[in-house]
Amino acid sequence: MTNEELQRLAQQWSLSAFSKPINHPVIFNRRLRTTGGRYHLQDHHIDINPLMYEEFDLANLKRVVLHELCHYHLHLAGMGYRHRDADFKRLLTAVGGSRYAPAISRRRGLKPQRIIYYQCQQCGEIIQRKRRFNTVRYVCAKCGGKFLIKKIEKV
Repeated sequence: MTNEELQRLAQQWSLSAFSKPINHPVIFNRRLRTTGGRYHLQDHHIDINPLMYEEFDLANLKRVVLHELCHYHLHLAGMGYRHRDADFKRLLTAVGGSRYAPAISRRRGLKPQRIIYYQCQQCGEIIQRKRRFNTVRYVCAKCGGKFLIKKIEKV
């Protein structure tokens, strides 16, 4: 989907849900990682995370766009546009926008989680950690023996 198609869909959804047009751009922004979209207070344009369409469907994209349009129309009308405001909550439920964006499965830019298993050389105790530690400095709490890395597992 292109930015022009997104703008056209957002215009249709705005007219049907709010009976008001959008006079500012609605564009995809690939730099968004954790949010579904963002409304900019200064210049009133709206950024949408393209993964809301690519990983999900058009219905999910519509709910995210409606959420951002609630911010847009309430801010321009001088009403409560923040998430905590009653005006925002009321309008969001009335138009059917999503309160939260769904979780994105492929979290780009983040390191994959790993579990490191250490085994004591004396007593055989196995411990697991998410972060490495210095095996020369730290010893087993049970017997005082030294640790060796047994295996590293990526989760």
